[in-house]
Amino acid sequence: MSAKRAVAVLLSGRGSNMVALAEAAARPDYPARIVTVLSDKADAPGLSRARALGLPAGVVARAQHPSKPAFEAALDAELRAAGAEFICLAGFMRLLSAAFLAGWHDRVLNIHPSLLPAFKGLSAQAQALAAGVRIAGCTVHIVRPEMDAGPIIAQAAVPVLADDSLDRLEARILAAEHRLYPRALALFCQGRVRLTDGRARVDAPTPAPTALYNPPAD
Repeated sequence: MSAKRAVAVLLSGRGSNMVALAEAAARPDYPARIVTVLSDKADAPGLSRARALGLPAGVVARAQHPSKPAFEAALDAELRAAGAEFICLAGFMRLLSAAFLAGWHDRVLNIHPSLLPAFKGLSAQAQALAAGVRIAGCTVHIVRPEMDAGPIIAQAAVPVLADDSLDRLEARILAAEHRLYPRALALFCQGRVRLTDGRARVDAPTPAPTALYNPPAD
């Protein structure tokens, strides 16, 4: 296969999606490699998980910089020093500015635990439960300056069960995230995602034209 594309992962917390990406990237046939894992929090559990996987991991703390532009400049310098071509946000809890994203135009991906554009922002799973939806899920999209906005690359749907707790729904969505994010990144790194009129067109097999019913159809 052609050379693997260099990907950086940004996180603020436990890093479970980073692990899913790293495990996929360890496969010989996967089109990406993780060149660095960076966090804005020195105590993020994802950093130790990255190091346990043998990945370079470091901290660019917002508190150590006098302004958001200074923080983003330091972050940009670390990413470029690592040779990153693309960025995957994996629970990175900071909005990136338009100026930062201009330097990485259409090269930053994010995963969000809802079927965007529904339930943007924090606690998307709790928002889904409160709204009483019967189907929830997750979305991988190209990042724009607005929160949880940008062309959608891939989505996975999961049912919301009648007796669901927040913990159970979160776990079901997270399991889908761990499968979806590596698949979406692979398509992206293979050049199979094209942007047309603000939408992502994906060169992938057409899914079966079936519906997910909840409650199940008779």
